[in-house]
This record gives sequence, structure tokens and C-alpha cells, in this order.
Amino acid sequence: MGGGSGQKPPLVRLGLGATALGVGLLAMAVKAALLASSAFPFNADEAVVALMARHILAGARPTFFYGQAYMGSLDAALVALGFALAGQQVVVIRVVQALLYFGTVTTTVLVGARLFGSRRAGVAAGLLVAVPTVNVTLYTTVSLGGYGETLLIGNLLLLLSIRIYDRPDSVCPYAIWGLLAGLGFWGFALILVYAIPSAGLVVWAWIRQPRRVAALGRMGLLALMTLIGALPWIAWAASHGVSGLLAEVAGSAIAGASPTHPLAAIGSHLSNLLLLGSTVIWGLRPPWEVRWLAIPLLPVALAFWLVVGAAGIWSLRRAEPGRAGRWLLAAVSAVLVAGFVLTPFGADPSGRYFLPLAVPLALAAGDMIDRVRRQAGPLWTYALLTIILAFNLLGTLQCALGNRPGLTTQFDSVTWIDHRYDRELISFLRQNGESRGYSNYWVAYPIAFLSGEELILVPRLPYHQDFRYTPRDDRYPPYDAQVAESTRLVYVTTNHPALDDRLREGFRGAGATFREAWIGDYHVFYDLTREVRPEDLDLALQESPP
Repeated sequence: MGGGSGQKPPLVRLGLGATALGVGLLAMAVKAALLASSAFPFNADEAVVALMARHILAGARPTFFYGQAYMGSLDAALVALGFALAGQQVVVIRVVQALLYFGTVTTTVLVGARLFGSRRAGVAAGLLVAVPTVNVTLYTTVSLGGYGETLLIGNLLLLLSIRIYDRPDSVCPYAIWGLLAGLGFWGFALILVYAIPSAGLVVWAWIRQPRRVAALGRMGLLALMTLIGALPWIAWAASHGVSGLLAEVAGSAIAGASPTHPLAAIGSHLSNLLLLGSTVIWGLRPPWEVRWLAIPLLPVALAFWLVVGAAGIWSLRRAEPGRAGRWLLAAVSAVLVAGFVLTPFGADPSGRYFLPLAVPLALAAGDMIDRVRRQAGPLWTYALLTIILAFNLLGTLQCALGNRPGLTTQFDSVTWIDHRYDRELISFLRQNGESRGYSNYWVAYPIAFLSGEELILVPRLPYHQDFRYTPRDDRYPPYDAQVAESTRLVYVTTNHPALDDRLREGFRGAGATFREAWIGDYHVFYDLTREVRPEDLDLALQESPP
């Protein structure tokens, strides 16, 4: 597809594969340094993955992420393997994510070299992914259940579709493409951002063949392997019904967060994309707050990405080697933007749904940088690339080494919990014989995992200041049964004085006396003299989407 001049670039003497591995090792070094700084709080979504992994080792076989059916248990299965090899520790989860990202970085180099026929373009793209923006660093280090797998499988789908386009008679790429697409769809439906455009390229390759009928067997093999890869999803749909699964894939979990009128919803999502999304995508701010990063270099970075976008659009018009690949990258970006704007997921501008744009943007930038090298010389190339890498790294360090919240997946400041006190809270509860009770989502699951599931707090309390609450926070029914059987209960809140007041009033109204303790951000109501459940209290919960 890329073709190129066929000349071997003198950039390095190593082969392309060794160069890609070297760039991948750079990414691993950046992640290792950040992990050593303890910059990533242990969040509840990550704790759910950890708990699922523990349960898988104990014999459980969950099909989907607990409490939702649009993200499969593939990530939890990989973490379970890590736990089996290195023990059940939080750092193992991050190592698994780092290894997945290592694969993403190395394959980015390969995709770039194959698309554009230039190893320099691939290496430049790989470096931009190896030292990425804050948003990419965050969501490829902390597990939320499937983003790392989606990026890696997405790159592999791009590579395979390019291979099929260049050599449509080879059978094996069809089978592997189908298996990965099906597996990726079960793992996380976000893979459609890659699968739809790359499937389009495969179909176009089939149409271009002079013996289309004879090639139908290869397309049939691709379809069969896709079904095999998606078997967990299909099996669950067969026993539970497909309508619920499709609703989850379409974003039913957060449908209520958008305006009710379709045009108003689209307008709101466009605003989220253009105002909040773009600044996160380019690394101008962290995803959890509006705060400009690396301000001395920010104007250069902004100009760089605007030029990359314009150059990428302009390159689609050029009839030259790599044109089909450029259209493939543009299609990936277009599918993601359309999915964000037209589905309820557009109500969430936190940054995680923009993650698949990282590789297409880096590849477009690598292509442009390579063109700059050919026209202006290597000095400008190295200077430009160094400035953008420095901007990304400086912004990330600014967040990692600054004060609270660190590099967090939580974009509501109410949920910024100082997890340095988790062990102290666990010790306090154990010393006072409090092993069952109630809390909010962001407390319950980290404490469950870190305590070895000795301490079970069901997330039945709100964390929003207006008392909004969604039953989806309560993700694991067996915990409810354990708490329901206990007559001794503890309540743990965080950053919610109004809720604390209502709990005090409710306990006293029920005739219970109690004691209170503050441990960091944790406020503990313990030693209750009567059994009091959340339904016995006037908490005035307002049900809402998460």
C-alpha cells in the first residue's frame, strides 16, 4: 500500500522490527517512572477489574464487566493471568496495561511505515505515542476494563486490512482479522471505531479483485472467524436476549445525561467535542479539569496539531502511494466523531472515548514530519518532534508531580479521594470489628479488593452533592447478600457534609447511637447500637444515570 521509493533510510541501521521495539521500550520507561511516583490513584472501576480477576482465579467466569454489558471480561482475564504470575497487587494491573501499550506503540511504528512507505514516518508516529498526552498516558496505565486491548487490537486490524489490501490472495490475514474483530467487539464495542473502516478497506480489496466469486471463500472465512471471536457475546445474547446488549452498546447507561431533543443532544455533544474534547486530545489540559498545561510550549503544540489536521485533510487529495491508508485513518477518526456526536456517549467529555484518535493523529503527524524533513532538512524535523514530545512529557509531569488529585480518571472533584489513607481505613475498620456496611461507589470496591474482600461496603450512598444516585453503582449482587445478613453495620462517606448531616439525623431518628471518625477524606460512622439500613433513612436520593 505504502510502496515508497524502496530506499532504506539511514536513520538507524537496525531493522524496522528492532526499531519498533526500541520505541516501545521508551514507552515502558516513561510508564515505569510514572508508576514509581505513585501518580495514579486506585479508582473504583479499576478495583472492579481487579475483583473480577480475583474471582476468575477462584473459578468464576463473568462474561461482562460487573454491572454493565458493553465491556467484556477480556481485560479482567488478562489481569487474572498477571495475578497468577505475580500476585494480587494493584501494580500488576498497571503492568498488564503497560504491556498492552507496549504492543500499541510498536504496532504504530509498523502501521506508519507500511502506510506511508517511510520508516521515518513510522518512527515519528511511534515516538508521539510512546511519549503521549496526559489523556493517553492516563487511560493506558490505569485499567477501566478494555481500553488497552482496544488500542492494540485496533492497530492489528489496521495492519491486517492493509496486508489484505496489498495482497488479497493470502488467506491467513482474513482469518486473523475476523478473530481479532470478534474478540475485540466482545472486549469493548469501541473497537467498532477501527473495525468498520478496516472492514471497508477489506471489502474494497475484494471488489478490486478480478475473480470476486472465487474470493468469496476468504470473505466467508473472515465472517466465520468474527463469529468465533465474539462467541462470549453471542452466547450471552442467546441466553439473556440481544436487545439489552445492543442498548448497552448504544450508550443506554448514560442516555439520560443528554438533552431529550435529538438536535439539542447533537449540539451538546458537538460542544463537548469541540470545546472540551479537542483540548484534551491535543494535550492542552488534563481530562479531569480545565487547567492549561506546559504553557510556554502550548502555543507551539496547538499550532502543530492544527497544521497536522489541515495537512492530513489535504493529503487525502493527493494521488500517491499511501492514499488508501490515509483514507483509512481519516475513516477511523470520522467513525469515532460520528459515534461520539450521535450516541449518548457524547455526554461524557472526560477524554477516554477520544483515546482511539491518538494513533491516527500520531500517524498523520509522522507523515507530516517526514514531509518536513524532505523539504526543510532533518534539523527542523528533530526540533519540531522534540518540542512536541517535550510538551507532552512536561504536561504529564505537571499533573503527576503536582498536588491532588494526581493522574485521575475522575472528572468530578467530589470523587477525588486521597487513597493514601486506604490502608489506614482498612486497619481502623478491622480493629473496630466493622466488616459490613454502606458507602459510595468510589470507596466500596477499592476497599473490598485491598482488604481481600474481608471488608464489604455496598455502594448505596450518593456521592454527588445534590444526592443523585444510580443503582448501577451497586455492581456485584453477592456483596448485597453478605451485607444484608449482617446486623452490625458501618457507614463510610467522603466529601459530603450534607449527607453526613442526614445520616446523623436518620440514626438518631431510628434510636441508634453511634461514633464518628475521620481518616483522611473518609468519614466513618461506626459502633451503631441498632441495625439501620439506607432505606430506613431519609436520604432523598434522586435516581440518575452515572
